[in-house]
Amino acid sequence: MAILALDVGERRIGVAVSDPGDTFALPLRTIERTRLRDDLATILELARESRATTIVVGDPLTLEGKRGIAAAKIDEFVERLRRAYDGPIERVDERLTTALVTRELIDADVSRAKRRRVVDQLAAAAILETYLGIRRARGRER
Repeated sequence: MAILALDVGERRIGVAVSDPGDTFALPLRTIERTRLRDDLATILELARESRATTIVVGDPLTLEGKRGIAAAKIDEFVERLRRAYDGPIERVDERLTTALVTRELIDADVSRAKRRRVVDQLAAAAILETYLGIRRARGRER
């Protein structure tokens, strides 16, 4: 069993998955967005392949912690995902996740082309790490 995490953007969706013990977040892939129906089908297939019991979606709050336009778009995305996926879907604050991952990649001297290919899945892994940390802090077990 695993947890699947999504960093949903306008053009791409980064995907990460936990290891079976829910200890590590592993970047999985980047989905190039097409139609919502196709995007959801791809996500559901990845959830099935990884035997995900939960999907975690990054929640793009504003820097002040409020819900803005981006969060409203994700609300719609999550609502459609809830209709298609019968397991739990959790939301995790993703403020600055992509920016921080991008900064780390730049600091590591990763080329722009390589950054474009991996930044979304690394951001999804950061979202999943946050979720796993929250779960550990709460002492919850699956």
